[in-house]
This record gives sequence, structure tokens and C-alpha cells, in this order.
Amino acid sequence: MALETGTIARFPDAGHYASYARCVGADKISNGKSKGRNNRKNGNRYLVLAFMQAAHMAIIWEPKIKRFYQKKSAKSHLMVAKKAVAGKLTRAVYYMLKNEERFDVNRAFS
Repeated sequence: MALETGTIARFPDAGHYASYARCVGADKISNGKSKGRNNRKNGNRYLVLAFMQAAHMAIIWEPKIKRFYQKKSAKSHLMVAKKAVAGKLTRAVYYMLKNEERFDVNRAFS
């Protein structure tokens, strides 16, 4: 993930990094109606694959992440819930690379 990202300093915040990694929605909705898909192909396609695979493994092996996933999947589709986990992992990786610290599941999924 670090090799595909390059230098983390080029992203001003975690939201920009998540958008580059294609881990956030790109829908334009106005008054409850879809108005377009808004650059859904922009970003790094390999990062989204890596984060989705990391989310899949995290759901299997980490109880807090699994609990978050189960709550999300009860309200929406499974892939939407898995993408939400990938988005949270993306933000966590941004802060890990920026601050050079280890992953803390309590900070990411509290």
C-alpha cells in the first residue's frame, strides 16, 4: 500500500487519500435523486483492491472490526458494509503513514 501511495505528504487530509484509493462514494445526489457518478474511475485501482482485501481479512480476524461490519451489513448490503470497513482502514493507513505509528484498532473502530 505504501508503494502504491507514494509520499503521503501529497495528500492534505485523510479524505483526499480515501478518495484517491477509491474507498469513498462518488455519487451526486440532489433531492434524493441520482445526478451522476462523479469521477468514479479516478484514483488508484490497485489501492482499492488492496484495501478491500485488507477489509476482508480484518473482518475475519479482528472482533471489533467484525462487530462494525455486522452492524453495517444489517442495515445495508454486504459490499457496502465491506467498503465502509475499507474506508475506515484507508483513513487509519493515512494516519499511520503520516505519523509513523502502528495500527490501533481502538482508535480506528471505536
